[in-house]
Amino acid sequence: MEIVGLNRDKKRALCLFAGLLAFFLGLLAVGGVGVYNDSEQYITMHIHREPLYPLYLAAFRVVFGGGYLVWAMAGQGILTAVGITALTEYLTRRFGLRLWEELLIVALQLLPHLITRYVSALHIFLENSVMSEGLCIPLFTLFAYFLLRMLFDKKGRDAVFALIFAYLLSMTRGQMMTTILLWALLLGIQVLAEKKYRALFAAVSAVVFVFLLRDLTVHVYNYGVTGYFMGNTYGKVNTLTNVIYACNEEDREVFEEGDLEQAFFDCFYRKSMERRLNHEYAGDGFGERAAYLEENHDILKFQILEAELSAYYFGLGEVDYYEQSSMSDEMAGRMIKKLLPACFGQWLYDYILLCRNGFVRSIAVVHPLINFAALLLYLLAVGLSLRQMFVRRRFQAAVVMGTALLFIAANVCATSITIMCLSRYMIYGFSLFYIALYLLIRETCENRLLWKGSG
Repeated sequence: MEIVGLNRDKKRALCLFAGLLAFFLGLLAVGGVGVYNDSEQYITMHIHREPLYPLYLAAFRVVFGGGYLVWAMAGQGILTAVGITALTEYLTRRFGLRLWEELLIVALQLLPHLITRYVSALHIFLENSVMSEGLCIPLFTLFAYFLLRMLFDKKGRDAVFALIFAYLLSMTRGQMMTTILLWALLLGIQVLAEKKYRALFAAVSAVVFVFLLRDLTVHVYNYGVTGYFMGNTYGKVNTLTNVIYACNEEDREVFEEGDLEQAFFDCFYRKSMERRLNHEYAGDGFGERAAYLEENHDILKFQILEAELSAYYFGLGEVDYYEQSSMSDEMAGRMIKKLLPACFGQWLYDYILLCRNGFVRSIAVVHPLINFAALLLYLLAVGLSLRQMFVRRRFQAAVVMGTALLFIAANVCATSITIMCLSRYMIYGFSLFYIALYLLIRETCENRLLWKGSG
């Protein structure tokens, strides 16, 4: 039946949105809501979690009451359908894609949802799960949509919307603060190329403002929930875990003899060695060593560091959970400053191993053969981008790939500092990378009959 009053592009977008909506809501109807270990922390507005996703759940709880989780998951599915539709239709218009190519772009954006369900260790369908990734993925898609519009159409409105979504992403997952920096870098390159130096000052000011706003928002949120005007805790304990993992016994000498920091180190190191949670037991090969750290990070963190810190500070008496969390984070921060220079070489080696797995998981799954294929894909992406820019003087597809690669690098490097690069942390750049790779191949081979004509 003819949809009256809509042009061809709008009709196609509406049909695409309807199909995506049926897909996500259909999977919700079949699979139901996924509740996992981390879900309770979001529901209870835990101090370790960024504000946006707990507030998202709370809003649905207020409106729908006891059955709110189903509606919240439906909201995630609807938002994901909106993001995929917006990005797909924009790229279709920008690159003049045919119908089958448009459907390919859609399929590439659906793949991360299927990978986390059928390939990753958790086997979860993110959009039906009470996890921040269920909200973060569509927010990232919308961020990418406005960011590409900012780069190609050069409108201030798109730059503002891209920054707003970067802020929202940073309020959903701490690692996504990298999107604010990515926005600043790309906008800075753009305004410098156009010699708009006043705009550069405005961009830097906007980034500073957004970081300050994020910090203030987190403090105000935690004050409303806990009564303490404080930031999220536990990030420094996360970071200290990999530092302790990299330490040797002689590193205790960085602390003053007999002080509390040294006592904590002695306890952490002794128990980690007793349970073989140290780099000395990791094996020889790169893959083996990376896997060993990933398998033991949480054990070392929860069962030794957190357990000992909590026991000590609660043992002081008259200390509640929030005060204990803050004290633990403060102690972890002091220990990191003294220990990291002493064990930096080993820590950096382990960090590179985590980054290696992160780069692979951003576009594939970790496996000896697939790791090499992932490296070849990265080299192909960089090679084609450089060729298009410097030989053929074509920039559009290379800009999309450059954006994807910069985000992947920032996400991997930021995540590896605090924790291992699980697939659900790395999945955000997957679709954008393969979309960009297809566009590069298409642009390189555009004189072939396959790409002639319009959809």
